[in-house]
Amino acid sequence: MHSLFGNLPIELTEERIEALLETPGFRLERILSRGQVTPEGEWYDQEQDEWVALLQGGARLVIEGHAEEIGMRPGDCVLLPAHCRHRVAWTDPDSVTIWLALHYPPRTLESSGTTRTSLPSRGGVAE
Repeated sequence: MHSLFGNLPIELTEERIEALLETPGFRLERILSRGQVTPEGEWYDQEQDEWVALLQGGARLVIEGHAEEIGMRPGDCVLLPAHCRHRVAWTDPDSVTIWLALHYPPRTLESSGTTRTSLPSRGGVAE
């Protein structure tokens, strides 16, 4: 058994992404950050949906086209639909921020029966 809060590095000079479980259909990752951000002008634009939960630390996300940053603290989670361009604007420089990220194939509106929005809700999941 492994702890999501265990084996944290003292020094973290770059973001660390650790695959915890991977199948052809999804990938579960533990991401460790300590002051790292997405470089200015760069965006994540992923082929898959990504559900992200913040377990420890703090962070702020920027969603392209939205004026306000999304502040995240432990327990908050967001759903980033495929091709929702986003970036990490801030992570806590004084402690390790632990993220849990689940990547999976995007749902189509036909298969899910729901309408989707590209803006995640603070502390919730946009559907």
